[in-house]
Amino acid sequence: METRRVMRGSHSRKTAAFVRACAAYSFITIPSLSSIFSRLSLYLLSGQVALANQCLSQADAFLKAAVSILPEVPRSISVDGKLRSSESFLLDFINNFLAMLLVVPDHPEHGVLYLVRGLLNMVQDYTWEDNSDAKVRVYISALPLLAAMSQETYLYSVPKVDSNETLYGGDPKFLSEINKLCETLIGQILDHLKTLGRDEQNARRQGTIALSLFAVLLAHGDLRNNKLSQLTINLWNLSHKHGCCETRISVRTLESIKHQAQQPDMAHLSDTVQRLTLQSRT
Repeated sequence: METRRVMRGSHSRKTAAFVRACAAYSFITIPSLSSIFSRLSLYLLSGQVALANQCLSQADAFLKAAVSILPEVPRSISVDGKLRSSESFLLDFINNFLAMLLVVPDHPEHGVLYLVRGLLNMVQDYTWEDNSDAKVRVYISALPLLAAMSQETYLYSVPKVDSNETLYGGDPKFLSEINKLCETLIGQILDHLKTLGRDEQNARRQGTIALSLFAVLLAHGDLRNNKLSQLTINLWNLSHKHGCCETRISVRTLESIKHQAQQPDMAHLSDTVQRLTLQSRT
């Protein structure tokens, strides 16, 4: 990054070759580290540095390497001499990885959203802890990323690097792929909610996940779509079904939605908020 600063983001042939050599050195030395999370973090960091220096193929290699070693993450790790679950650490890494993917352009030979799909496939195949909701939490976290990818202008970008917003230029086929992936993720989350609903002991877990998905759809979904609007209402009702939600939080949520509905381009929320009711805790 120091070289990039000195060159003010515009590399010469020599400095471009230098940063590529540095990336290559990192790529061959990272696997020698024994800590799986050190390797994951360095793959992600190296990918970010490579992308910032317009080394697209090197950035791509780092990110693919990170995805490829996810199955190696053990279910427990030693922290300060004590054995702890690795799940929270893995979720933190995946969320950081998802944030990075917004600015990473698709590889022309690997298809649309190949890194996103690769990550989600690994998440699906990973052996999570028993009675864990981690997998669906990743799916919920991926939805805002996909929503951001569908925008005409992305929330952030890397100087001198064309993200998918430029590569696809709002191509309907690209947007269609995003919609299909969103539908698949939402479908799997709903299936998980149904599974939890078979046992009353899982009521709190079910309510928490339902509320999380509700919040994501409210923030990132187009609730002018009647089907999506009805889904958010159903999720709200499900999250309050067993009185697991704090009334204070629910009241503030409704107040926030009512405030948003007063904006000219958000008037469609008025109908939705009228159908959201509070239920007393039992």
